[in-house]
Amino acid sequence: MVAAYEDSVFLNVPFDKKYARLFDGLVFAVHDCGFVARSAFEVDDSGIHDISRAGSDRQTGLARFNMPLELGFFLGAKRYGTAQDRQKCCLVLDRERYRYRSFCSDIAGQDIRAHNDQPREAIRAVRDWLSTQRTASKCLVARRSSTVTNGFELSLQCKPRMFTSILLS
Repeated sequence: MVAAYEDSVFLNVPFDKKYARLFDGLVFAVHDCGFVARSAFEVDDSGIHDISRAGSDRQTGLARFNMPLELGFFLGAKRYGTAQDRQKCCLVLDRERYRYRSFCSDIAGQDIRAHNDQPREAIRAVRDWLSTQRTASKCLVARRSSTVTNGFELSLQCKPRMFTSILLS
């Protein structure tokens, strides 16, 4: 079954092994709130853009700005696109609060949350954001206890990652 356009959330995030736990947490939170996580190969009206890996590459010393660039495309479509594109909304994640100000200050005014490289904080940010995107009944799980999140984290420790095994193999 294909997800309805309005139930899809685009994930513009790194696909490297170091990011795997955060990616799993984001996918979990999106699906747990009743939405469908979509990849960078697709286009949707809601997007989660994680710019936490923006910076310089240790080997080359060159800037790595793929995620902010893709965020710019998303925001450009929202501003200048079709009527459907103008309905886009997004959450911007970074590893530290206000870190973006030092390299991408023009995104001030967007919904930017810090996850501190912690899946639990990424899940909380996604749930809080998604709970404002649809009717309250769509995302009642956003306010429930951390029991499910704890179970999710435990499952990551006990078995192979369900969401990243294909992407990172």
